[in-house]
Amino acid sequence: MTDRDLRSRAHDLDVTVWVGKGGIGAVVDELDDQLRDRDLVKVKFHRAARGGTDVEELASDLADRVNAEVVDTRGHTGVLHR
Repeated sequence: MTDRDLRSRAHDLDVTVWVGKGGIGAVVDELDDQLRDRDLVKVKFHRAARGGTDVEELASDLADRVNAEVVDTRGHTGVLHR
């Protein structure tokens, strides 16, 4: 499946993981579990989690921790795929 196909499928997904002031470390296990159940997960990065870091960098770091890839980032949201 191409990245374009994955982005298309991700469009209608609901956010199921929220990254807050606890940072990405607080959601690694939950995201890993969700990626086992489905191949696409949408993640929202709240302002408290972002600090001075951009969403692309946070999404990439989170993807590395769960052995996934970033399919897309828009605004404060990222989509990860495994």
